[in-house]
Amino acid sequence: REAEIKHGRIAMAGFVGYIVHANDIRFPWDKVAMAAPKGLSPQELWDVTPEAAKWQIILTIAFLEFWRENSYILSKEGEQHYMRGGK
Repeated sequence: REAEIKHGRIAMAGFVGYIVHANDIRFPWDKVAMAAPKGLSPQELWDVTPEAAKWQIILTIAFLEFWRENSYILSKEGEQHYMRGGK
């Protein structure tokens, strides 16, 4: 159940992100977003993203996934992994 909820939330966030970039929606006070070229598709926008930024995104997600799935961390929080009888 927890895995389904987590993956559903990720899918919703990904969909919203795709729609935002496909429609070129930007916050005017966000200097990073305003620095990206306009009129690009989400795929082209990913292609022009610097390699270091891509790795930063991927490694941050990997760390958060590792932290949430780590049985040592879960036991310290008084929980169990959802595949081993936890909620």
